[in-house]
Amino acid sequence: MTAHWQERVSLKPYNTFGIDVSARFFTQAHDDQEARQALAQAAERQVPVLVIGGGSNLLLSRDVEALVLHMASRGRRLLSDDGERVVVEAEAGEPWHPFVQWSLAQGLCGLENLSLIPGTVGAAPMQNVGAYGVEIKDVFAGLTALDRETGELHDFSLEDCAFGYRDSLFKRNPGRWLILRVRFALNRTLQAHLDYGPVRQRLAEQGVEQLTAQAISDAICSIRREKLPDPAELGNAGSFFKNPVVPAALAERIRAAHPGVVAYPQADGQVKLAAGWLIEQAGWKGYRDGDAGVHRLQSLVLVNYGQASGAQLHGLARRIQADILERFGVELEMEPNLY
Repeated sequence: MTAHWQERVSLKPYNTFGIDVSARFFTQAHDDQEARQALAQAAERQVPVLVIGGGSNLLLSRDVEALVLHMASRGRRLLSDDGERVVVEAEAGEPWHPFVQWSLAQGLCGLENLSLIPGTVGAAPMQNVGAYGVEIKDVFAGLTALDRETGELHDFSLEDCAFGYRDSLFKRNPGRWLILRVRFALNRTLQAHLDYGPVRQRLAEQGVEQLTAQAISDAICSIRREKLPDPAELGNAGSFFKNPVVPAALAERIRAAHPGVVAYPQADGQVKLAAGWLIEQAGWKGYRDGDAGVHRLQSLVLVNYGQASGAQLHGLARRIQADILERFGVELEMEPNLY
């Protein structure tokens, strides 16, 4: 066995739910060469591979009988600057929020609405992460990924990635691509996105007179800290369910029975419903079964109060899904990847 591989390693420190399962083998990749080496060794030994970043979008329901490859590469840099549009690049293992704060410190705008999202840069395009009206696709300038089938590097454009709502080519082809670094197109002039959620209200409460990207980031961090538990204190993976997009006719039927439904019309005529509102209306907010529960302040967040297993959390999620389907005719889809 290569010296770089460890055996039977607890993954509790590597997933934000704090689920204590073990990896059959574990290694870290700090650069492209180490990533290639780990994949080659796994192929030679016919060992499956699970790639993880910050573990913030992962629900581990059992021991991982595979090589867990933890992307630990670091680095962020300016690639081009025409005085207004600036392209920056970050390695896959860079923690996301510190990267956002670094970009703001450079005087760059575009990532402020995505502040305080857990995880790493490399994982962000997988889910096309988004918050407060901005998604990765809105600031995306390209990425470099390793084709695990051929061993070749490939550069992806915005169109190549086929981004959708919490979706991408990479999510639809698990095991094919290993994202190594991501590029973002940012601006020196602020183009504020303030119409989603209580951002304007929080800025007013904070007495912000001169609107800046940092002020927006600070407001969003304040909102998120109030609504979402810190994974370091209470195990969670942030929003556990996607906001469902449903036909307009179904949305109207729900509105007729529940006039307070939170809904957002979409460009294609469908309607996006707030999953958290549906779950709260069904009475799940604050629910607890042993150490698996629904957060008392945010019904969209499932939490581990200490010793919950991934299977227990998944079971709770399935019960919520079945209840929402029965009550509203709406199917909820999990955001975290289940292993």
